Amino acid sequence: MSVVKESFGRTNDGQAVDAFIFENANGMKAKVINYGATIVSIETPDRAGQPADLVCGFDDMVGYQSEANPYFGACCGRYANRIAKGKFTLDGVEYSLAINNGPNGLHGGTVGFDKKVWDAAMVGDSVKMTLISPDGEEGYPGTLKVELTYSLNDEGELRLDYSATTDQKTILNLTNHSYFNLAGAASGSVHDQIICINADRYTEVDDDATPSGRLLPVAGTEMDLTSPTPIGQRIGEVQGRGYDHNYCLNKKAEGELSLAAVVTDPASGRAMECWTTEPGVQFYAANWVENVVGKGGAIYNIQESFCLEAQHYPDSPNHPDFPSTELAPGETYTQTTIYKFGVEG
Repeated sequence: MSVVKESFGRTNDGQAVDAFIFENANGMKAKVINYGATIVSIETPDRAGQPADLVCGFDDMVGYQSEANPYFGACCGRYANRIAKGKFTLDGVEYSLAINNGPNGLHGGTVGFDKKVWDAAMVGDSVKMTLISPDGEEGYPGTLKVELTYSLNDEGELRLDYSATTDQKTILNLTNHSYFNLAGAASGSVHDQIICINADRYTEVDDDATPSGRLLPVAGTEMDLTSPTPIGQRIGEVQGRGYDHNYCLNKKAEGELSLAAVVTDPASGRAMECWTTEPGVQFYAANWVENVVGKGGAIYNIQESFCLEAQHYPDSPNHPDFPSTELAPGETYTQTTIYKFGVEG
């Protein structure tokens, strides 16, 4: 294992941004930057040993700061996913957030964690990123300290370990928003890639992607991905433009690190597993990515990548029956998510 640090440029307001490049003994490389704690690239070999970069992104800070950036590779927070009407109540106090996704608040607001420069330091073979979110930022209560540690091992596991504490009761939901294509980013549709998600239920949503509060069974519907299924097989039957739904993971115990999903690409032989301690995973088929100019001038389009965003359920603060996203002083939020890469067989 090796980790190398290099400059990745500066933000529009002059803050320096660093890149950290991981490489394992089997030819896998991953690059992360401390702007948004963002995964910039993941390079892995196919069955013939030919490497390709599997995640969508940009070459420089101009791209990552552009309005065209749909959260490529970023850590989303303070609350990933949607909060209905940008409002929630905590201990009898109503809080109002930015409305930035139809009628909803999305991914932490106008300037969420994805648009922040995190402090970062190499710790052995890992990189620890730290962010302080002050009380009232984007409408959220409490000063929050967040840590996210990236590490890579020789088994092809890119591991994300999160922790957070607060000085005042708040809500918190963190995720990584990488867009994957196992044939290589910008290599075309992911419809033929095979997905399996370990979830018997999903959160029902309306046409604005706002949860109703009901958890519906996937059995017998186009949402059933409990056995290996081509992503495109029934995507045209899915509500809206395609998959953009939270799957309620089958867990033996709360906080268990378990397999959430497996995706394989028959053409290249690449395989990816997502493991997480979180209760849900948002499967998103890049339904709103249109003509985004990315790395090397590549063009990213609709359903040419997918996201597996390990997280709590959307709009949980407004649904008491959902797993809680509340964090109180004296408590520590923790999450582990692993993206594991290899070749079938």
